[in-house]
Amino acid sequence: MLRWRLSLGTLIIAALVGLCWLDHRSAIAGAWLFPVAVLLTVLGSVEFVDLSRAAGQRPLSWVVWGGSLVLVSAGWLGPLMETAADGTPRPDSGAQWLLIALGLGVLAALVGEMRRYRGTGGVTANVGATTLGLVYVGLLMAMLVLLRMAWGIGSLASLVIVVKMCDMGAFTVGRLMGRNKMAPRLSPGKTWEGAAGGILFALFGSWVAFRWLVPATSTAGSVSTPTWGWIAYGLVLAVVGMVGDLAESLLKRDAQRKDSSRWLPGFGGALDILDSLLLAAPVAYAFWALGWVGG
Repeated sequence: MLRWRLSLGTLIIAALVGLCWLDHRSAIAGAWLFPVAVLLTVLGSVEFVDLSRAAGQRPLSWVVWGGSLVLVSAGWLGPLMETAADGTPRPDSGAQWLLIALGLGVLAALVGEMRRYRGTGGVTANVGATTLGLVYVGLLMAMLVLLRMAWGIGSLASLVIVVKMCDMGAFTVGRLMGRNKMAPRLSPGKTWEGAAGGILFALFGSWVAFRWLVPATSTAGSVSTPTWGWIAYGLVLAVVGMVGDLAESLLKRDAQRKDSSRWLPGFGGALDILDSLLLAAPVAYAFWALGWVGG
């Protein structure tokens, strides 16, 4: 299983690198990666609804699917429709569209629940599950899209490299050296030794990203990130990514499932691949927006 996961993980990373290169060369920002985001959003929404129903909730599936797609689309189209004076996408315009789309999604969740109301009991839980689906899948996926639109392909690639290096390091070191369980009730396979290995891998990935990748893909001229910046970026994103992994494990345990789905052997479903990236997306966005990295 270790060899299979490492081999398949390498192929996935290679495919992403190719798509990122094509997207970076495209005249329209996000033209190659946006369809991938749409596919993952659909798969993630389906899996979230399935997990919620297995756990006893009744989210409105059409609101979760449709609202999440609207959010991801807003993260892409917003910056394209409103550009700065030099023609580059404006990240603040995308954020505004995300707020509007999320508000409309909550409105749809409430109206939809009114339509199917048959008596007291379960309404708050159902609306809460629907809204969580919108935020967890739609809004956080849209943050990944907005990160690419606001600061270029290097910002998105740096996030993916750091978080996935952490995943690979934690899995590898944990399997080879893991002894002390980190969260046995949520994820019995995760160990503190694996977490330490994941952080070291993430720091290496952050160094590589900001030493070569981000400067090479920057369209704003010379780019330099201070040493403390890439160290903090790698460390914080590694920790948040592991929290994201455990957060999805929490949802799966509540539904008594091992994987969010089984369409990718050895990895599970879309949410099993995205879990660490989703919660890390707003943190990475904050690093770039505050100028702590990529300045």
